[in-house]
Amino acid sequence: MVYENLAEKYRAIKYGDFIGQEKAILEIKAFLHDFPKKKGIILHGPAGTGKTSLALAAAHENNLEVFELNASDTRNKAKLEELLKPAAQQQSLFKKGKIIIMDEVDGVTGSDIGGIPELVRILEVAKHPVIMTCNDIWQSKLAPIRQMCTLVEMKVLPPASMVQLLQKITIKEEVTKDLTTLQQLAIKSQGDLRAALNDLHSYAHTDSKIDTTERRDIEENIFNILRRLFKERQDFLDLFDSTKLSLDEVLLWIEENIPREYKNEALVKAYTALSKADVFRGRIYKNQFWRFLVYQNIFQSAGISYAKPAPQSGFTPYQAPKRILKIWQHNQKIIQKKSIAKKYALYAHCSIPRALRDFEIIRHIIKQPGVQEQLKLNEDEVAFLIK
Repeated sequence: MVYENLAEKYRAIKYGDFIGQEKAILEIKAFLHDFPKKKGIILHGPAGTGKTSLALAAAHENNLEVFELNASDTRNKAKLEELLKPAAQQQSLFKKGKIIIMDEVDGVTGSDIGGIPELVRILEVAKHPVIMTCNDIWQSKLAPIRQMCTLVEMKVLPPASMVQLLQKITIKEEVTKDLTTLQQLAIKSQGDLRAALNDLHSYAHTDSKIDTTERRDIEENIFNILRRLFKERQDFLDLFDSTKLSLDEVLLWIEENIPREYKNEALVKAYTALSKADVFRGRIYKNQFWRFLVYQNIFQSAGISYAKPAPQSGFTPYQAPKRILKIWQHNQKIIQKKSIAKKYALYAHCSIPRALRDFEIIRHIIKQPGVQEQLKLNEDEVAFLIK
């Protein structure tokens, strides 16, 4: 009987144990060799592709101590300061070095609770390599982290390779399952090796049939969405239902990549459709007419897809929208400016809009150390003033 969890029992512990991740292994080797050229690396990809296992294997191969934590337990600034910051700066006691592994970094909070800004500061002063894992690397809140880190995509294991691996495990575990059953397990997992092993464990000594229609809820990668949108020619009214990105974020991705796919008349038609989507987007936010979402969706899905006269082939390297980073950088400046203006307005008994309007005048006053102390400005606000 199989009692031990197969996913843990057969977890890859060294580089040679991985299948189909040769490029990712080369990139993590280069990252560790060149450290501290970049302080952090993000392994991203769907669940069950071996992100955490590769991070642990890197530590094993290089005889490095591991400090591992989950971002869900360190979501905000206070927790990051308490747990991650000391670990990133203290030396290893028993080995030649240390690796910080931070799982599920997409669980860290955004600028509202200070998680992402604090993580940026920790990366800047880290004395050890920081390896992060993430399912959705293209969330807008992660833009500042992406700029500081090496990004490594973990590939989904092809069904044929997964079946071969499952066959080897069934032989070792003395489990009798025919090839058809293993193929069904591979299909059901949709590339999630951990899920396939867990299912094999569940079905190991039963005669129950595997329901392959019960597919796991795996978010479709934004690059696959763009590929279908630009390459195929269909209505696509439900294309964006498989991603957690909002319609507004998808719009930015489409805007960035239209020139990489379309030329001439198709380019004009695509931008016309996107502009109409943006018009409805504006009406939604201005008048709170949320029923217009369906029109925004139509123009940035079917409108973009039908802009070309026929389906297209070939490979196009899509890029993340640059406007997301610019918007974030602008918002960071505005956040500090508003915070300082609010403290000054309270102290000077004037309105916040008045303080913001006269900010360049009062900036020279607030630069004085004594004034900063009276206003109780924090480090970020002081740094903003002296830029």
